[in-house]
Amino acid sequence: MDYYVGVDGGGTKTTVCIASADSSVLLSELTGSASWKEYGTNHVVSNIKAIIDAFPTGTDGRIAGIAMGLPYFGEGEAGDRELKRVIAEIFGELPIYVTNDVEVGWAGSLGLLPGVNVVAGTGSIAFGKNEVGETCRCGGWSEFFSDEGSCFWIGRKVLELFSKQADGRLPRDELYGVVRKAFNLSNDIDIIEQVHGKYLASRDKIAALQLLAKEAALAGSISAMELYKKAADELCGLVTSISNSLKFEDEPFLVSYSGGLFKTGELILPHFFKGIEAVGGKPVTPKFEPMFGALLMAFEKGCPQGLEKLQGRLCDEFCA
Repeated sequence: MDYYVGVDGGGTKTTVCIASADSSVLLSELTGSASWKEYGTNHVVSNIKAIIDAFPTGTDGRIAGIAMGLPYFGEGEAGDRELKRVIAEIFGELPIYVTNDVEVGWAGSLGLLPGVNVVAGTGSIAFGKNEVGETCRCGGWSEFFSDEGSCFWIGRKVLELFSKQADGRLPRDELYGVVRKAFNLSNDIDIIEQVHGKYLASRDKIAALQLLAKEAALAGSISAMELYKKAADELCGLVTSISNSLKFEDEPFLVSYSGGLFKTGELILPHFFKGIEAVGGKPVTPKFEPMFGALLMAFEKGCPQGLEKLQGRLCDEFCA
């Protein structure tokens, strides 16, 4: 029996799933970070190989193909070459499709259908594929100078708005009080020491400050509410750019969305939906998780005759 594997590699965790060619077997396993720039290519790839080897494929089973979405891939030629070299060394001649994790996110969220997937979590990025298979990636350059519309971006903006409201460059509203309380400030200037000491080295901690914007907006802060509108505009800009590049034949084209920022609901979704519809898109909630996107891609490339059956099983078990 042939088996196919999908790998969704993330900075915090990696999900590996496997399915038999007839989709009678469907299993998944969770492991550690796939951040090969941080932990090393040999460590990450060997860890993924160990997970795959542990799947119970039986004595007559074989892995016939893998689709692997990993962070950083496609962001530097030297790094890509080294990653591919290590994968080939560890996996041998096994057919493996390697891509950035944003593509498997698209594949899962839209079930391989043409369209765009927008991710707005700690960072922000979008990926699209059109009806003839052309692809385009937009955003995701770096939290230092990009990732607009992400939780990290909003977290930085919260600190910026607080500083401006604290020294009178902007009128104070609910955001000012929310930040003072969260940082337990008796003197506004003390926030500098806290941010430099506890936050600058952590993307996650800066991104978590987005929750202060949410709290302030729900309390009536005009500045926080405007911040979410600006975030929606930035994310819609990613979609506009991809749409201009790919020139979708169908309109409206599908636009899925995922990531922690969208969990703020009414603070961002109405603005995001309006912007998407204005450029000819149709917002849709993600169909499958990214790991299943990777699995679908493995089937698409290695077992196209089994793709419809796999889609059906995934829909039966995981579609809302």
